[in-house]
Amino acid sequence: MSVRDNIREVAYSLYERRLRRKVAASHPPRHVGVILDGNRRWAKEVGLTDPSDGHRVGARKIVDMLDWADEAGVEVVTLFMLSTDNVGRPPAELEALLEIIATAVEGLAAPDRDWRLRIVGSLDLVPAPTAARLTAAADSTQGRTGLQVNAAVGYGGRQEIADAVRKLLLRHAEAGTSIEELAEVLDVDHIAENLYTTGQPDPDLVIRTSGEQRLSGFLMWQSVYSEFYFTEAFWPQFRRIDFLRALRDYSERNRRYGG
Repeated sequence: MSVRDNIREVAYSLYERRLRRKVAASHPPRHVGVILDGNRRWAKEVGLTDPSDGHRVGARKIVDMLDWADEAGVEVVTLFMLSTDNVGRPPAELEALLEIIATAVEGLAAPDRDWRLRIVGSLDLVPAPTAARLTAAADSTQGRTGLQVNAAVGYGGRQEIADAVRKLLLRHAEAGTSIEELAEVLDVDHIAENLYTTGQPDPDLVIRTSGEQRLSGFLMWQSVYSEFYFTEAFWPQFRRIDFLRALRDYSERNRRYGG
């Protein structure tokens, strides 16, 4: 390592320490949503011939980020891993991506972790063997008390709202409620109670990597009052400093909740 590299490492270390002190003195967001974007573009930028290698590196980054969130006192992290749009990718590409995702989720459920997993999304959109692996991984974490991790697979915000309404209608139909009776009492809480994230706080902060400044349908209902943080770094490049910057930025905002 050159002298310049050594100086840069020392500077980053000092900067990170200062950020950690500032973040520690503030109230962390309870729920952080993360759009893990830029894996393929990063792979191309660094000269990897297989774009899936970008997803593999990105999958390993997830554990680091969850450790940082745990340390900061975050209670819930939702990871946007596969959208409903991505399910339509070419079969060979999708198969590789699903294997990476399933392996990553199984790793998050490892016995040496105290993380609780929930799969949020329409698992009927992915092959049954993959759905079974994801479900088994989440089930194995029941009873744990640590960080709540939501893996959004086969997820779309519009799909989630449609599923919530469908579940609500079926539940009331089973109870003998007519459409007219339901229409008389239906309000936003009825739909919220049937979302994938029911029982959890809405995201306080949503982070998206890769420089894109849109939600792409991520947590459409839940993010109505969320704060957003966009970073130019591709997901495989995302560092603790980037995460701390997002938390610092969040702590400095005056949240109005629509006011």
